[in-house]
Amino acid sequence: MAVSVDLNCDMGEGYGMDELIFPFISSVNIACGYHAGDEPTIRQSIALALQHKVAVGAHPAYPDREGFGRKEMHFSSAEVYRMVTEQVMLIRTIAGEMGAVLHHVKPHGALYNSAAKNTELAKAIAQAVHDIDSGLWLYGLSGSQSGAAAFEAGIPFQHEVFADRTYAEDATLTPRSSLDALITDEEKALAQVLQMINKGTVQTQSGKTIAIKADTICIHGDGNQAAAFAKKIYQTLTENRVRIKAAT
Repeated sequence: MAVSVDLNCDMGEGYGMDELIFPFISSVNIACGYHAGDEPTIRQSIALALQHKVAVGAHPAYPDREGFGRKEMHFSSAEVYRMVTEQVMLIRTIAGEMGAVLHHVKPHGALYNSAAKNTELAKAIAQAVHDIDSGLWLYGLSGSQSGAAAFEAGIPFQHEVFADRTYAEDATLTPRSSLDALITDEEKALAQVLQMINKGTVQTQSGKTIAIKADTICIHGDGNQAAAFAKKIYQTLTENRVRIKAAT
């Protein structure tokens, strides 16, 4: 049986390269207005997703446009539930108007990272997704509290890994504040992707090899070489007989 993996990318965040990246991904996470984006960009992203047959996802965040959703914020579980519901419903409604079907939800930035470690926050997000549509996939950090919460809520989960981020020994991402958080060497990033897919492992910053589950790979759309990197990952996986497809 052929190996398959989903390639996802955050879109509608104002970087201007979305159209160049769409041909090389299988799912898209669309900013919902809290950290970036607005209705015109949401519609543009959905139109591109329909054109390229890419699965449509909502990318909810903390209300932090100034910090691009990367500032850690503190809200109650009820407030997080409300915020996620509001953002996902916006994308879902617009998608329906345009003839698209919402496929998944992937939290953004600080909300994503907090949910990976905070059980109550993870449960609030998973419950919000469940209550909107229990068939929606939740994307979250591989092996994290987000996955456990999805399982408890009875919704499907995609274990997400990163091509261009380094890992700590507990399988969390190295904080962006660290100088070694990002992998800037293209070949090293590609090697990490193939290792995660084919071997189910990743090498941490300390040099230890740990197990990791890779259902979906995040490609960031905010770098100068984002489109070229997306194309390179797509070509490398294809050459290695890895099928690129969204979860079904």
